[in-house]
Amino acid sequence: MMTIFHNSRCSYSRKALYKVEAICAAKHLLMQIIDYQLTLPQLRSLQKKLGKSAAQIIRINDPKYRNLKLSEAKNTVILQAIVDYPHLLQRPIVVYQNRAVMAKPADLVETLF
Repeated sequence: MMTIFHNSRCSYSRKALYKVEAICAAKHLLMQIIDYQLTLPQLRSLQKKLGKSAAQIIRINDPKYRNLKLSEAKNTVILQAIVDYPHLLQRPIVVYQNRAVMAKPADLVETLF
């Protein structure tokens, strides 16, 4: 199964979705990140699959990021902010088997196959 953390209003997300559809016949699950709340353990698992720090998976240009003053925050604080405000999670993220990629640009999806 393939999971895509996706926002249909985001052009990067749409490009990643098209790329996935073009290269993989596997069924995939669309998830609107603004509607889907990850738990802290789920987010930690996703972070591990991505191989990225919490600071690398949060949307730093979002006003909420600045309002929460997360630029100097520790990993756990950043992850909790993403749990509390799911739209702060960078997207699109594509998960396939035990690996994940932040598909920005969309061609990075190919590294999963």
